[in-house]
Amino acid sequence: MGVKDLPELFGSMVFNDDVMHERLPKQTYKELKDCVNEGRTLTIEIAQQVASAMKTWAIEKGATHFTHWFQPMTGITAEKHDSFISPVGDGKVIMEFSGKELVRSEPDASSFPSGGIRSTFEARGYTAWDPTSYAFIKDDTLCIPSVFLSYGGEVLDKKTPLLRSMQAMDKEAMRIINLLGNPTGATHVRSTVGGEQEYFLIDRDLYNQREDLIMSGRTLFGAKPPKGQEMNDHYFGTIKPRVKAFMSDLDIELWKLGIYAKTEHNEVAPAQHEVAPIFSDTNIGTDQNQLMMEVMKTVAIRHNLALLLHEKPFAGVNGSGKHNNWSIATDTGVNLFKPGKKPQENTLFLIMLAAVVKGVDEYQDLLRVSVASPGNDHRLGANEAPPAIVSMYLGDELASLETAIENDEKFVASAKQQGDAGVDVIPAFKKDNTDRNRTSPFAFTGNRFEFRMVGSAASLATPNTVLNTMLAEELAQFADILEGADDVEKAARELVADTFRKHSRIIFNGNNYSEEWVVEAESRGLSNLRTCADAFPAYLDKKNIELFEKHNIYTKAELESRYEISMENYCNMLHIEALTMIEMVKKDIYPAVLEYMATVASAIKTKESISDAISHDSETALLKQLSSLADALMKKCATLEDSLSSAEKSEDIKEQADYYRDVVFVGMQEMRAVADELETITSKDYWPVPSYSDLLYSVV
Repeated sequence: MGVKDLPELFGSMVFNDDVMHERLPKQTYKELKDCVNEGRTLTIEIAQQVASAMKTWAIEKGATHFTHWFQPMTGITAEKHDSFISPVGDGKVIMEFSGKELVRSEPDASSFPSGGIRSTFEARGYTAWDPTSYAFIKDDTLCIPSVFLSYGGEVLDKKTPLLRSMQAMDKEAMRIINLLGNPTGATHVRSTVGGEQEYFLIDRDLYNQREDLIMSGRTLFGAKPPKGQEMNDHYFGTIKPRVKAFMSDLDIELWKLGIYAKTEHNEVAPAQHEVAPIFSDTNIGTDQNQLMMEVMKTVAIRHNLALLLHEKPFAGVNGSGKHNNWSIATDTGVNLFKPGKKPQENTLFLIMLAAVVKGVDEYQDLLRVSVASPGNDHRLGANEAPPAIVSMYLGDELASLETAIENDEKFVASAKQQGDAGVDVIPAFKKDNTDRNRTSPFAFTGNRFEFRMVGSAASLATPNTVLNTMLAEELAQFADILEGADDVEKAARELVADTFRKHSRIIFNGNNYSEEWVVEAESRGLSNLRTCADAFPAYLDKKNIELFEKHNIYTKAELESRYEISMENYCNMLHIEALTMIEMVKKDIYPAVLEYMATVASAIKTKESISDAISHDSETALLKQLSSLADALMKKCATLEDSLSSAEKSEDIKEQADYYRDVVFVGMQEMRAVADELETITSKDYWPVPSYSDLLYSVV
């Protein structure tokens, strides 16, 4: 494929705005766009005309089936395929697709996680077309982005709350904009997101030899290799040919689907990489990230590679995140998080900034729970990612502005500085007003906030639902205050100053990786929810329930269901990992060590049979060490088995989660430590699974 073909290739498998403009009747197109832009309900007549055009286009592209593509609480996407064929008699068929089929489908709702709000026998559920996100073709199937609801109307997916949060934020942001005289000329405010996706690539043949990777997505055993990431030679290094071939293939597939894959590079850890798109509307960006993860795995298989999205597939090297670059903008193109040349005079920006500061402080627990997962527990606070403590970074310039406003002092902006390489031939360039802080969980980066706590396997839906709802609430409170003010501009500035004074504890511009920050954060009264078992109860906090119910994001029952689903998933994941470890020890590692011990013992006997004068001290010492560790390994294995039996006795999900965290996981770590030590003294010819060196350095 040549470079000239790229514009034609991009979005070629998407029923996007250009396609709709070309294929829909003019009035139909206008009414569809008005419905999307104004949030109005689409009529069945319009849906029928869209369905007809969509079917014709999809068949021309080779599609034979259609599906409502939705995002249940499993964390991945779901789809049920139906063909376009319809019988007409005499053994003949025609290709049909109705507006009714476009608007609604009916998957079985009883087999998806519901957290108790649906009984097993209550099977009926509905997927409904989301016209704000473009349909696309994947694997010869027309995929229709959809929401997922139960027969009783309960929300069973991640997309519906996200759409509701965007709607709530739009409403409250416009209240503020209108109170300030609408300097932007806006009628709507939208949130945007760009998700930087990190991942690992390893050889698929080696992957297939690791039961732990297959079952849990991470290595449950593995001694540290001689070389990890100490040399910093992988980060931004030359991309290896096999990886480059994968990336090139991936780009083409993503571009076909209208995904703005822009940046790709090696990450810090060996075998770790990143792909980053250009930002887009949050709903579309979230859909596209889910689609991206699917496509990445498929493309990897073509290259005999295994793509790992687990947050911590390898101990001792950096794990993977998904940096959530979140911003808000008007429909007239004004980024409301952009300070402008004179931020001290930009009241609208200051209001938005103050609302974010207040929201992050008041809803630390919700932001933490929005990124909580069993995999992310391994990554957060591991000297490669922010700790479980939520704080925010403003940078020197905004921090100085915040302090000046808080203390009612005059702010003097820093002059733009020139970058100087000290080499005459290097062109001059302007420096940014502030440095970046890669250790902050929530950092301001010029015109957006980078939420760095999100895990690599996570959906972007939940964190952005929380961010949008949080902002909607703070702006609603601000608007309530300002609506009664005689001088709105003056009242707004006083409100900003008061907000900064009350909530500045959440701002931290230092090293979030340091132990000193953990101590200081505690003294500031910031929360430190270290694990899923600590974080998920935030769903049940009264203030959080009130927040979501006020803005019609979740009902109390829906939040309780998410708590149950999340806690159960945490327990199930640790249970699967523990069972996998026990099986690997019993069937692979222990037998391999016994076989190696027999070889060492045989060597000792051989030496003894030749002559008493031949020393076998080293072999004897090795055999003793192997035997001691092997015995310890099996004792740890038996203890872990017993703990698993006890874990299932509790019917209280919080007690069960705490037990898995405090007993089962600790037992897993102890057993791993013994096994990893055994790996360092067992011959590679006997060790039953590929080593870290094999896995991390096999792709060239």
